[in-house]
Amino acid sequence: MSFTRDTADALQYAAVLVNTRPTAAHGEGLTSVAELVEQLLEWDWTGDLPGTEDELETVRRVRSRLREYWDADLDQAVLITNDLLRDGDARPQLVNHEPLGWHVHATPSNAPLATRLAVDTAMAMVDVIRADELDRLKVCAAQDCDDVLVDLSRNRSRKFCDGTCGNNANVAAYRARQADARQSTERQPRTRRPSARPAAQPSS
Repeated sequence: MSFTRDTADALQYAAVLVNTRPTAAHGEGLTSVAELVEQLLEWDWTGDLPGTEDELETVRRVRSRLREYWDADLDQAVLITNDLLRDGDARPQLVNHEPLGWHVHATPSNAPLATRLAVDTAMAMVDVIRADELDRLKVCAAQDCDDVLVDLSRNRSRKFCDGTCGNNANVAAYRARQADARQSTERQPRTRRPSARPAAQPSS
């Protein structure tokens, strides 16, 4: 399944935002308004940018709401989506700006940032739900990581978050294979060479 760019971007940014939550694995990822603004600019967000601690706090609250998608079944995902669209007074309309070209906005550019984040994610989830692609929302497979991800690969094979988990897993798997190979070699019985026969004594 190939999503449009605005849908894919909204889903991936939702995962990035959710992964800034403090967890057992890491601390708070949005410690200041400046960090939030930097993150938004990296993802080409348009509209009014946040400038106060109150706005930062509302974004922190909405990311917890978005995290619910990764634990939701289909019916729950539908409820979350409808709630976010209703609470955000979503009014879809076509807009045209770089770098996306024609796409849909459902909130005005001066709406509160938390509202825009919630509604944009919900609009992307409409596409996910209609395409029956909810299983593309995954939690990192690493045992010591609880970050989330959106698997946009063709064969749905992605397992790890955007951090170092994938590399760490590959290194661990390589070392395990090396250890198995060494143990296998050590277990193999050694072939004993037959002792050489003593040279025949010449008869007198």
